[in-house]
Parts: sequence; C-alpha cells; structure tokens
Amino acid sequence: MRTLLAMALSSTLLASAALAADTGSLAAGKPAGVKQAQDIGNTTWVLLGIGAITAIAIGVASSSNGHPAPVAPQLAVTTTTV
Repeated sequence: MRTLLAMALSSTLLASAALAADTGSLAAGKPAGVKQAQDIGNTTWVLLGIGAITAIAIGVASSSNGHPAPVAPQLAVTTTTV
C-alpha cells in the first residue's frame, strides 16, 4: 500500500511539471484578474462557514449518543367521589 501511494504521489509530481506550459507574459492592457480572484470567495466562504457551524450545532444538539430518548413514566391517577 505504501509503495502504491509513493508511486501515485511521484507520478503526480512528474506529470504536473511536464504538463505546465509556458504561456508567456500577460497581454498588454488587459487586467490580470488578481483582484477579482481575491474578491470572489469572501462572502461565499463566510456563508459556508456559518452554514457548517449551524449544521454541526444542530447535529450535536439533536444527537442522543446512541441512546433512545427517555420516556416519561405513565402516571396512574385515581379519584374518589364522596
């Protein structure tokens, strides 16, 4: 298993270097897109984080650790009439 994992990792290192193409310099007058790439995920990451925290809180609050919920004992009510 270790050998298979080592072969897979080494082949990805070799393939990524071999497939990397030299695209040259950026086109003159065109935006590089760095600012757009930095701004894309801010709101999305915040919403995903809040959703994940909410899901974890709901899961923890509703879990019973494998034990069924306790059942309240039924009470017998007796009445006497005079």
